Amino acid sequence: MTDPTPVTVRILDREYQVMCSPEERRGLVDAALYLDSRMREIRESGRLSSVEKIAVMCALNLTDELLRLRQQKLDREEQVE
Repeated sequence: MTDPTPVTVRILDREYQVMCSPEERRGLVDAALYLDSRMREIRESGRLSSVEKIAVMCALNLTDELLRLRQQKLDREEQVE
């Protein structure tokens, strides 16, 4: 890997500078775009307005999704065995 360089991403109209290697840049940008989209969905639902609360709710939703996908993977692996 090469030395990290700063990458600016925009999430909910705020800019964040993150250090990453050039090899990781595309993944970081894609992740930021996905996160921005999910956070906007939550904000547009009208139930939450604080960026902090939107971020926590988004983190909970994404974590739930991740855990369900992991469980599905384990279930499939057990079926294959």
